[in-house]
Amino acid sequence: MRDEDELDRLIDKLTPEAKVRLLTGADTWATAAEPAVELRPWVMSDGPAGVRGPSWDERHTAVLLPSATALAATWDEPLVERLGSLLALEARRKGVHVVLAPNLNLHRSPLGGRHFECFSEDPELTGRIGAALVRGIQAQGVAAAAKHYVANDSETDRLTVDVRVGERALREVYLAPFEAAVAAGVRVVMAGYNAVNGTTTTASSLLSTPLRTEWGFDGLVVSDWGAVRTTCETARAGLDLVMPGPEGAWGEALLRAMERGEVAPHLVDAKVRHLLQQADWLGALGPVGRPSNRPRPRPAAVRALVRRAAAAGTVLLANRDVLPLDAERLATVAVIGAHAARTRTQGGGSAGVFPQAEASVLDGVRARLRGRAKVVHVPGPGLGGPPPALDEALSTDPDSGVPGVLLRVLDADGIELHAEHRSTARQLEPPLPDGAHTVEIRAQLRPRASGVWTLGIAGFGRMSLRLDGRELLAGDFPRETDDPALVHVTPPVHTVTAELTAGTLPVLVARRELAPDTGRAVVVSAAPPVPDTAAALGAATRAAGASDVAIVVVGTTEDDECEGRDRVHLRLGADQDALVRAVAAANPRTVVIVNSGGPVELPWRDEAGALLLSWFPGQEGGAALADVLFGRREPGGRLPTTWPAALADAPVTSTVPSGGRLVYTEGLHIGHRGWLRAGREPAYWFGHGLGFTTWEYEDLTGPAQVAAGESFTVRVRVRNTGDRAGREVVQVYLARPGSSVEYPERWFAGYAAVHARAGQTVTAVVRVPARVLRHWDEHAGGWRTEAGPCRVLAGRSAGDVRLNLEVELPAAD
Repeated sequence: MRDEDELDRLIDKLTPEAKVRLLTGADTWATAAEPAVELRPWVMSDGPAGVRGPSWDERHTAVLLPSATALAATWDEPLVERLGSLLALEARRKGVHVVLAPNLNLHRSPLGGRHFECFSEDPELTGRIGAALVRGIQAQGVAAAAKHYVANDSETDRLTVDVRVGERALREVYLAPFEAAVAAGVRVVMAGYNAVNGTTTTASSLLSTPLRTEWGFDGLVVSDWGAVRTTCETARAGLDLVMPGPEGAWGEALLRAMERGEVAPHLVDAKVRHLLQQADWLGALGPVGRPSNRPRPRPAAVRALVRRAAAAGTVLLANRDVLPLDAERLATVAVIGAHAARTRTQGGGSAGVFPQAEASVLDGVRARLRGRAKVVHVPGPGLGGPPPALDEALSTDPDSGVPGVLLRVLDADGIELHAEHRSTARQLEPPLPDGAHTVEIRAQLRPRASGVWTLGIAGFGRMSLRLDGRELLAGDFPRETDDPALVHVTPPVHTVTAELTAGTLPVLVARRELAPDTGRAVVVSAAPPVPDTAAALGAATRAAGASDVAIVVVGTTEDDECEGRDRVHLRLGADQDALVRAVAAANPRTVVIVNSGGPVELPWRDEAGALLLSWFPGQEGGAALADVLFGRREPGGRLPTTWPAALADAPVTSTVPSGGRLVYTEGLHIGHRGWLRAGREPAYWFGHGLGFTTWEYEDLTGPAQVAAGESFTVRVRVRNTGDRAGREVVQVYLARPGSSVEYPERWFAGYAAVHARAGQTVTAVVRVPARVLRHWDEHAGGWRTEAGPCRVLAGRSAGDVRLNLEVELPAAD
């Protein structure tokens, strides 16, 4: 890395115009170059579950990891670190220098629409898992970006919401994971859209204090895409880089502000310095060096790692002597539910990728039982929601007859400017040659069922749908949102119905005219006739009753969990609930797999023989779930978030601002802290998860006294009381009963995972960091560790603590 004198010399070579130009992106994903100082551009990409790269193109596939909730559910930092390295190697393969991950916002409310992209409800667990991902990414010379700084924990009015949160809760809860990321060496921090306590984060003093002054962050602060809407306020704050570009609130406006004395030149120089330091770290400053010779992992090894991660994050919520299944003793297995055949592998929004491949639960079970048992699939009732995008399974290019669609770009006179075959009708960035006026997608449909189909088109502006020359839909659909995720990634779908006959080949033509400030995304979709619910339930019941075991997969849709909107309920829907109940009644050996990114209500949870939570398990999810179902791997997951039995029970549910403000009235008490404070019992506590064996907690030992400001270690002796080897996640919580300072009733402090053979006794060594013992003193404006007794508790979850000891914290000198 270059020293300060070298950086000063480089900055002196730049004109004010050049400096300002560098501080806004050159395009959507890349920074600007500057030959005068041998500065080359670098590229950023979304990346929490996979590195998409700088374009939305289904031909440029990516390795798809399990969702962030699934990674946190592993409670396995070395594994997450390996996955971070895999993301970095993917980034290098795609020419990406900065991966926009991890997302360190918290599961404050179960209604948060972006739960799947965030790790957990707890600041300590989120910080530890996030730091592991940072270390893994940056070990390969790719930068990680901790986002979205800070308190960006819900999606409703996310561009403008003003989060009002007390200083103590802000410090101890919401800033804590970012502090952990900085301690892990994160190179980039992304400022969010929201305001905190009256100031938008891109203009907030929080970008300086505590980020740089207290934590010592020496990297780059970048805005979320489109989050900068003012010039002087943001330029005077700790923000360094505005994205995307080249247009933006800085540029010429910033240059004029400097000339008028509204923004001091030294502030701009400091931003340029941070940018040059980042470029230097990335190898994008100075003469071009030798290309990296880092070996690329073998595809088989990549798939094995992602498959292992999906199993490690799978949570066994309940098991009534059903799992693991013995493949040798099965003759017929019923796999039931629409999610079984089309398992949802990722959440919706800007973090989405086009995966290299996807294995459904049905695929995984069939592969495991091939040659051993008969596998019967029954789809059950429909899921509702918008129809999925046309792909190679339902359509062919009418010109070539190849599965997929024909994408055309036309000028204002309807003359073709560009045409190409594409495999999907989800085209978020169709090419725009000079004179482009209209995007057209043509597809020859291949309906497999006769009846009333639902057809749709998503986008903005003037759009139409024609089927065999007959107009089904035509209208002007104005853009009614400024949210870039909704404009460019998940625009609203407009649907019509049409009668289709199996075996025919009708041609569907969708057109969208391009207009300023409406993006260019166009998505054409189709869904088969909705099955009769009673008939679908009857078929599922018969299949379950005639099988040795039934596996039911239920879950959410993109309408339920997606960036840009929060959820309004936690229900899976009456049809999915009825499906589980009907199958469980027909066969007591029913395994239910829940395919969701965040909490859902499970009113039938006591009726199922076994209950697994798969999250959004990534591209190898189906194979990994088969590994768990048949005992090849233990379900390694523990809940990173408390799951309510009903939304009404949850202590924190507010996601909708009032008067533009969202007040965090609960203070410190989110997640399990809030449940304990309210004295309520959830369906499943933070930290809950079963394996295929049982454990006895025998002893907890630790120091009698700990000096203020010091970490300490406790030892928990546990015994595997089952008949097979297993892994246990030993969790430690703290409590300060009788304290004069407000604390949660108890709060998470640390964990350690241990492995043991059947009958073996092992000791978990859990480090309790000093930071979880301290509190923020709002009057003194600093950290304090209160003297007095501290209760240390060890157990299997926040609601199942089995051992305790008392540690004395003496007064500081």
